Amino acid sequence: MPAHRIDKEAVAQQFRLDLGAAVRRFIVVEGLIGVGKSSLCRLLRDRWGARLVLEPAEDNPFLALFYEDKGRYAFPVQMFYLVNRWRQQEGVRQGELFSELVVSDYVFEKDRLFAEMTLDEMELDLYDRFAGALGESAPVPDLFIWLDAPTEVLMERIHRRQAPNEHLIEASYLEELRGRYKKLLAGWTACPILEIDNTDVNYVDDPEAMEQVLARIEAVLAGTERGASGFEDVPLGQTNLFTTS
Repeated sequence: MPAHRIDKEAVAQQFRLDLGAAVRRFIVVEGLIGVGKSSLCRLLRDRWGARLVLEPAEDNPFLALFYEDKGRYAFPVQMFYLVNRWRQQEGVRQGELFSELVVSDYVFEKDRLFAEMTLDEMELDLYDRFAGALGESAPVPDLFIWLDAPTEVLMERIHRRQAPNEHLIEASYLEELRGRYKKLLAGWTACPILEIDNTDVNYVDDPEAMEQVLARIEAVLAGTERGASGFEDVPLGQTNLFTTS
């Protein structure tokens, strides 16, 4: 048995006391596949007692058909994802999942990024009607964390973990999706955005990296770093916090 055992509940309780008013916070962690979204979410769960809201894992019944005939099945595939994400986010909004801190590995607005890549003009117009109505009730995050790493690094990680169907992902797909995310970030005004380049930041196994990441997130939630433009004092990959306007 280890000589020193971390009391996770005590750590989480101290975090809640330290933040004071910064309770019942909602954080979203976004980025391309292989960038470490789920790992960061689980770190916040383990260290701060956050409640996790992870991407719905239900199998999309239209997905296999979509791969056979994308033009015909793109719309039902996208609507299935939209409704499932909305249902999950609605649970957050109604407080069914709320603890002092809730962390999700996606932002509701991401759904349209994928719709743009698969739907034709008429389908996208219809999609927007549904998404606009559903999105009105989606919870607004208090912090948007954007994780990024070079495409070649992501491709190496994807290849190394060999998850089902991920072998089909191409570098060009990641590049296009990153461009769409960047447009979303450029127009984001709902909350501050914390950008972290985690190319060489191992917050899974490196205790120092863990503490640096957690310190930045805590500072934003506590309001002590809001609006800052850089963090040269504590190197953490390439980290940037800014408030959109």
